[in-house]
Amino acid sequence: MKAIENIKEYELTVNQEKTVLLDFYADWCGPCQVLLPIVEKLADKYEGEIIVRKVNVDQNPALAQKFKVRSIPALFIIKDKEIQQRLVGLQSEHTLDKMLREQLAA
Repeated sequence: MKAIENIKEYELTVNQEKTVLLDFYADWCGPCQVLLPIVEKLADKYEGEIIVRKVNVDQNPALAQKFKVRSIPALFIIKDKEIQQRLVGLQSEHTLDKMLREQLAA
């Protein structure tokens, strides 16, 4: 799973036609580390359908600020450059998978 390093990379990502899942995290965040393998598994499952990217809040404070991230992990589903859904905190694989399937069906 690729990381977004700056605002320009973010803009290139969301300008594509596909739905995007952004995972805002930090290396020191325990729940973020628990969520990471789940997000990676879903990135593999939806490869070609949904773009999944991670964003380190310590390395990208401007992007975290743009999304008003106050606590992590924070997940955003973006479609047509608009935030469709926002989840904060540790999520189950089932919850995220269901949410992504619903986005694809919409």
